[in-house]
Amino acid sequence: MIARQVFYEGHVQGVGFRYTVRQIAKGFDVVGSVKNLSDGRVELQASGEADELRAFLQAIADSELGSLIRAAREHEIPPLANMRGFEIVF
Repeated sequence: MIARQVFYEGHVQGVGFRYTVRQIAKGFDVVGSVKNLSDGRVELQASGEADELRAFLQAIADSELGSLIRAAREHEIPPLANMRGFEIVF
């Protein structure tokens, strides 16, 4: 298991970004969360098997969200312990 934290920049708030990410996550064996930040970015934290997590992140980039993302800054984080499913954090 690996985990990544990704900060998305661009036109990523007020456009259904978090809801679309949650829908995409349903097609993958990943757990995690997505939330808006006060500085206009969106933060994603996700954990799963390496190939599955990479495919999930690629699916986000390849979706209609891709045109809204100006930058995606990815960082390795410890696997998300005791997390189930994928949720939007408010």
